[in-house]
Amino acid sequence: MLPEIIAIGEALVEIMRPGKGMPLSEPGTFVGPYPSGAPAIFADAAARLGARTGFIGVVGADDFGLCIRRRLENDGLDTTHLRVSPDQTTGCAFVAYFADGSRRFIFHLRHAAAGTLGPNDVRPDYFGSARFLHVMGSALALSDSSREACYKAARLAKAAGARVSLDPNLRPELLSLERARAVCAPILALADVVLPSGAEARMLTGADSDEEAARSLAATGRIVALKQGAEGSTIFAAGRQMHVPAFPVREVDPTGAGDCYGAGFLVGLLSGWSLEETARFANAVGALAVTKQGPMEGAPTLAEATALLRGD
Repeated sequence: MLPEIIAIGEALVEIMRPGKGMPLSEPGTFVGPYPSGAPAIFADAAARLGARTGFIGVVGADDFGLCIRRRLENDGLDTTHLRVSPDQTTGCAFVAYFADGSRRFIFHLRHAAAGTLGPNDVRPDYFGSARFLHVMGSALALSDSSREACYKAARLAKAAGARVSLDPNLRPELLSLERARAVCAPILALADVVLPSGAEARMLTGADSDEEAARSLAATGRIVALKQGAEGSTIFAAGRQMHVPAFPVREVDPTGAGDCYGAGFLVGLLSGWSLEETARFANAVGALAVTKQGPMEGAPTLAEATALLRGD
C-alpha cells in the first residue's frame, strides 16, 4: 500500500560522545552507531505513530546502511524507495554535547551515499496516495542533486493533491544562512505547513522577532508551528495565535526532538484533530523523544504518546 506521508532526504548514523563537555578535538570514547538523519528520524517517528509512511533517500551497501534499514523497516516504514548505493559509504555524523545545551557536529554527508540522492530517485507513481510530503532544509543543503530531488518531489506531491510541509532544519555546517534562505524559497512557496524554530523563522523572513516571523509565514494561509523546546510550541493560522505548553520530562538527548514533533504534528492533522489537539500531541511526541539516548530511540508509539497526554 502506498504511503500517506512521504519524507525525502538524508539517512545517516550518529556516533556521539557519551557525556557533556567532551569535545571532538580530543581522543575519547563514543557510543553508537545510532540511525539518524533529520528526515529519517521524522519518517521513523511518523511510522511508529501509525501513519503509512515512506522514505526517499540513499544509504551505502555497508553495515551502517544495514543498521538504518533494519531500524526503519522494523518500525513499519516503507523503504522501497530507499536506494542502496554500492559505490558510496553511508553518511555519518560525530556529535559532542556541552553543558550550555549546544552541540558540535562533524558530518560526512555531501560525499557519502546520502549526497547522491537525485531526481531519478523520485518517481511519480510513489505519490498516488500521498497526503503530505515532508521536506527539510538539511536535505536542500546537502547537495545540488538532493535539492533538485526535493524540488521534484514537491511538484509531484502538489500535482497529486498532497500538502507540503517544510521544516527549515538549518545546519550551519552544511550551508550559510543566506544560501539556506535561497534554497528553501521554492519549497516555502509550495508549503502548506511550516515547522520552524524561532531562529529559523527569522532567517526565512528577516523579521526581528520570533512571533513576527511566524505571523509573516502564516500570512499567506499556511499553518505555522513555532517549535520552542521546553516552552512548548505556538501555532499561527488563519489570523490566530495559540501557545501550547510543553510536557515536563527529563532530557537525556535532545537530538531528533524537533523531527519527532513534526511527525506528531502531521499525524494530528491527518487525524482531523483541532490545531490545539494537534499541537498538544506533537508536544507529547517531542517530549518523549528526548528521554532516551540516540536520535530515534525516544520516538514514541501512539500508545506511549497518548499515555503522556492522559497523564498516565
